[in-house]
Amino acid sequence: MNRSLLFLTCIFTVFTIWFAAAGAAALTPEEVLVVANRNAAKSNGLAVYYMTKRKIPEENLVLLFVTDKEQCSRETYEKKVVPPVLRALDANPDIRAIVTMYGVPLKITSPGHTSEEKSDLDRLASEKAHLEELLSEDGADAGDEEIIRQRKQKLTRLKKTISSRVRRLDKTASFDSELMLVKAKEYPLNFWVPNPYYLGFANRKPGVKKSEVIMVSRLDGADDTIVRRIIDDSIQAETEGLRGSAYFDARWQYPGDKEMGGYGLYDRSIHRASQKVADKTPMGVVLNDTSALFQKGESPDTALYCGWYSLAKYVDAFVWQRGSVGYHIASSECATLKNQNSQVWCKKMLDNGAAATIGPVGEPYVQAFPLPEIFFDFLVEGYLTLAESYLVSLPYLSWKMVLVGDPLYRVNIK
Repeated sequence: MNRSLLFLTCIFTVFTIWFAAAGAAALTPEEVLVVANRNAAKSNGLAVYYMTKRKIPEENLVLLFVTDKEQCSRETYEKKVVPPVLRALDANPDIRAIVTMYGVPLKITSPGHTSEEKSDLDRLASEKAHLEELLSEDGADAGDEEIIRQRKQKLTRLKKTISSRVRRLDKTASFDSELMLVKAKEYPLNFWVPNPYYLGFANRKPGVKKSEVIMVSRLDGADDTIVRRIIDDSIQAETEGLRGSAYFDARWQYPGDKEMGGYGLYDRSIHRASQKVADKTPMGVVLNDTSALFQKGESPDTALYCGWYSLAKYVDAFVWQRGSVGYHIASSECATLKNQNSQVWCKKMLDNGAAATIGPVGEPYVQAFPLPEIFFDFLVEGYLTLAESYLVSLPYLSWKMVLVGDPLYRVNIK
């Protein structure tokens, strides 16, 4: 067993023992703040419905007045969202989680580049144009092949620099991921911010303090009936037990415990997640380790699911059980929950009966996804709620990821 795997295993053990001994430390209704939108039809009504069902105090409700579209501007977020939410958190310092309701925007758009960023990008673009001109048929020095070779190499490096710079200047984020840092006084908007609660970063110096992070999930979907079903199904499954099987869809066979990164790391993590569910629950576990995804009829009683890829093309292989949790690893699978024609996985899983899901509103890069082995390990233990299991498995904040589901939902597998 390599050192990183051994370290992560030790962290799992410590967290599990701690929560087993202090089950009361798990999230409670009194610690949940509900955020709805007065400008969106049914948002407030759904908030009241949820708060009544979960016995969340009436004063734990914040009503925003923002656009009812799926995206809002950075200015809107900072001026119309942050102040009322901070006032509510100041009034009740015991709040540990926020629920964004149906009608609250899903995504925050970029405020654009600063003058310094624009100047830097313009300079790089000018250098690129100059090199391309020198290498053009009229501008290249055909008599010196070495000069041409050096210019081509420089152009290749420059293109990579520009691509990296543009990526690092990405300031779009999911509304919920940004809201997780609503208490933080200052942090960079460019790219992502490491999550101090992520177990994989337990030995890394965090960019923000744990006290500045708050859990956020959303109760949302294509319409209000889906949201009510998510609420009802979560409570019923928590009370009566989550029944069905767990389906894990890797693309390759288990690679062993060697050091890995990128796609290989996450594919192996799906394998490990399947093993954790098999070891810790009586639930039937099906692992597919071929490149083909589960197809229609192959997942008839889905309680838990994790897989990839099939970008923005949901495969209708599942009969989702009451309280089921589905997690599909692919880019932009939570880009919309409302567009009727969309086939993104988050929307379609919720449309078809899942109670909770995870996905990004844009390109997050694979290392930004919650690590499946951590998420499912704590989820099926039953000590942590859905929101807490997500928090400790999520690498980055102020970024693209969204958790849809009741943050208080605690999986109870019988």
